[in-house]
Amino acid sequence: MRKSIQAMWLSAALVLGARGCAVMDGQQSAGSYASDSAITAKVKAKFVEDPVVSAMRLNVDTMNGVVQLSGFAKSPEEERRAISLAREVEGVKSVRDAIQIQPAAK
Repeated sequence: MRKSIQAMWLSAALVLGARGCAVMDGQQSAGSYASDSAITAKVKAKFVEDPVVSAMRLNVDTMNGVVQLSGFAKSPEEERRAISLAREVEGVKSVRDAIQIQPAAK
């Protein structure tokens, strides 16, 4: 149930927080932007479904099929899993890792 609620909020955030300004600035074509938005949504959906990866602590940005991951992972295992999940998404050309390891506070 919790993952379902997270997925709903994540979807809403993706729609409202989409990088529309990149298209307006002429950095991407509308078709490329739509494709990148779909890739970002698919990667985030995989994070929400995965028991190891925290979709709330990791950020996903996509530009021309290149996925940039950032944010904080609790362990190297979570970081590796996030990278692996991103690479599985159709349309991803490469994955750039800017994730920092920050163990959960005790």
